[in-house]
Amino acid sequence: VQLVESGGGSVQAGGSLRLSCATPGSIFSTHAMGWYRQAPGSVRELVSAITSIGGSKYYLDSVEGRFAISRDSANNTVYLQMDTLKPEDTALYYCAAYVGSAVEYLGGAYYDPIKYQYWGKGTQVTVSS
Repeated sequence: VQLVESGGGSVQAGGSLRLSCATPGSIFSTHAMGWYRQAPGSVRELVSAITSIGGSKYYLDSVEGRFAISRDSANNTVYLQMDTLKPEDTALYYCAAYVGSAVEYLGGAYYDPIKYQYWGKGTQVTVSS
């Protein structure tokens, strides 16, 4: 099982992109989902996460107010709307499904990439100044 990301591209600073993550229904309906990114020479970092019913959302401080995560149960798809993009947002963006427990999630385990499975291959986002 592998998730499929799409929607990346090259934009100028201040522009917008919407990333999509197509997810099998069996995973979508029961798992919290996360968007990670990794720039060359950097560690993979959690950009945003959303619980299985969308009631709780997390954002990296540097994207708070610019990015918005959502999930569409009709299409089993998780989205990441990215507005006011900055050159420092340039990275390969991945989506993955959280497979830890709910208790761990509430305790902050959603930060840990080890708690995620079914990683996609990523979609490249490049923001030029």
